[in-house]
Amino acid sequence: MLGPVILAASRSDRMRRLISAAPVTKQVVDRFIPGETVDDIVPIIKDLTAKGLELTMDVVGEDITTPEQATAARDAYLALIDHLKELQLGEKVEMSVKLSMFGQALDGGHELALANVRPVVEAAAAIGTTVTLDAEDHTTLDSMFAIHEELRKDFPQTGCVIQAYLFRTEADARRLAAAGSRVRLVKGAYKEPAEVAYQQKHEIDKAYVRVLRILVEGEGYPMIGSHDPRLIAIAQELAHKAGRKLDEYEFQMLYGIRGDEHLRLAAEGHRMRVYTAYGTDWYGYFMRRLAEKPANLRFFLRSMVSKG
Repeated sequence: MLGPVILAASRSDRMRRLISAAPVTKQVVDRFIPGETVDDIVPIIKDLTAKGLELTMDVVGEDITTPEQATAARDAYLALIDHLKELQLGEKVEMSVKLSMFGQALDGGHELALANVRPVVEAAAAIGTTVTLDAEDHTTLDSMFAIHEELRKDFPQTGCVIQAYLFRTEADARRLAAAGSRVRLVKGAYKEPAEVAYQQKHEIDKAYVRVLRILVEGEGYPMIGSHDPRLIAIAQELAHKAGRKLDEYEFQMLYGIRGDEHLRLAAEGHRMRVYTAYGTDWYGYFMRRLAEKPANLRFFLRSMVSKG
């Protein structure tokens, strides 16, 4: 399986330099990350929302080594919120944040990440939108969930992400599937050891369905993060059986992947949110997109061969 190899490469400085230097890389990266600045991304936001889609915006970047970088990450999100305020799109555009980008891995990182993310959540609420805390590797999750719980005291609409491939996730889902919660379910895109996570695709898919059922049958708002047609169909069936209306859950997919499916689901009346990343520190995000789906890797390799 190439996925684990690619995920290992996402942490390699040597591979980062090699792939970043390849002439074709920017062309392929642009498929998944359509801009480096807020100004780059505004036309994308306008175009997608005009088509009936909603968005969650991610300023890419995870390898934070100083408190100053964490502060800069906070300020990047605040600048994004200023632009969203001008666009007056309300809940059609929310934000996703990785707490590692706010300093979670530094000394005193839990408190630092909370202090940095709180003003972003406050500013988002002030313009009628919200923030979802992305899940990262399993060692960070207790801190993420604690920060999520703390933020929800003042901003109950704050969402979080859970990952189906982790053994702990069914218990997390039961705890989180309460009234007022917003939970995005994804398969998982980090290299995790066999002691904490399922390793085989069929095991992960089965776990995804088990967790999805918990969320859909619960009282919260499920956000279904998948491009898998079979899982999307299962989600629709579970939602129907649970008596959920179309505005009581949503689908989420990545920018650059299955764009026609985004439009199809929106045309059927589903809430369809496109996870749209931008920024200059794209490497880790890009490599996980390659690892998640063989078709993404084939696309990249074909582009390198054709342009080589």
